[in-house]
Amino acid sequence: MKKAMLTLVFGSAIFLAACGGGDDKEKADQGAKAPDGEAIAMKSCIMCHGGELQGQANAPAINDVGSRLSEEEILDVIENGKGKMPPSLKGEDAKAVAAWLATQK
Repeated sequence: MKKAMLTLVFGSAIFLAACGGGDDKEKADQGAKAPDGEAIAMKSCIMCHGGELQGQANAPAINDVGSRLSEEEILDVIENGKGKMPPSLKGEDAKAVAAWLATQK
């Protein structure tokens, strides 16, 4: 009887330990910061558009793109490309960059 009870107790403890604790990833995901549009743009766009996004021979200036295009239009260009520009970012990073660039007027 004691052997069966010990087996039940230890078995339950192992089962609960294996199944519990799943909240850590959810909490980590909820606490994750939104992407920094400016930082991503400065990392991803400067190679073609220049260090201050002022434009270069192969790419136009985008340091004032918010005065020409809406956030949705900017996002479309980032995700799908336009002219010589290939698609460059997707998902949350693209949205963050589009939101930041839309403020550049």
